[in-house]
Amino acid sequence: MQRLKELEKKIGYTFQKKELLQKAMMHSSYTNEKHMKKQDCNERLEFLGDAVLELTTSEALFFDNPSMPEGELTKTRASIVCEPALAFVAKELMLGSYLLLGKGEEATGGRQRDSITSDAVEALIGAIYLDGGFASAKEFIQNFILSDLENKKLFYDSKTILQEMVQAKFTENVRYVLEKEEGPDHNKSFTTSAYIGEECYGTGSGRTKKASEQEAAYQTILMLRKKEQ
Repeated sequence: MQRLKELEKKIGYTFQKKELLQKAMMHSSYTNEKHMKKQDCNERLEFLGDAVLELTTSEALFFDNPSMPEGELTKTRASIVCEPALAFVAKELMLGSYLLLGKGEEATGGRQRDSITSDAVEALIGAIYLDGGFASAKEFIQNFILSDLENKKLFYDSKTILQEMVQAKFTENVRYVLEKEEGPDHNKSFTTSAYIGEECYGTGSGRTKKASEQEAAYQTILMLRKKEQ
């Protein structure tokens, strides 16, 4: 329970019903392994949190962008609540370290898997909603999901953004070089560098080649922006 207190401090919300927070961190692999009921895992909370997140995001976009057409609002909302964006939030909160996982999921790097950590963010929202009502859930969403949107988009769309930057400012293309591959097949780690011409601008690591390239692209964008200042 000490770990959960640490998480409460991070998110700035103290649960009245601590069991809700624990349930939000309980992956189905854990409940299966412990022979618990199917409904004891965080999937039902995730379902609820998803709806609260969608409503809060819709409301924020509606009032912040009075002239934006419906199609654009829908597209923008989808980019905010998509798996990579929520996984980015989970990474900032180090949410993966608080999850209760089965041994198999743990061994295959489940704590860093975007699909698991993004679902846990939604489950956490559902738990806050049940414990403290809509206002508390809305506050969490505003503080951690609707904040710094530009930087979040920069991260999960980094390869596309970097490609556009390089095409506009350089004669050479960006290329990704796999520097290192470590670990067993079920839990690999990749390290990739992003080069523009012959110069390395950024390096990133991840559980997949794609994730390491994304991180390398993100670091490169930050480096290029720093040079412009």
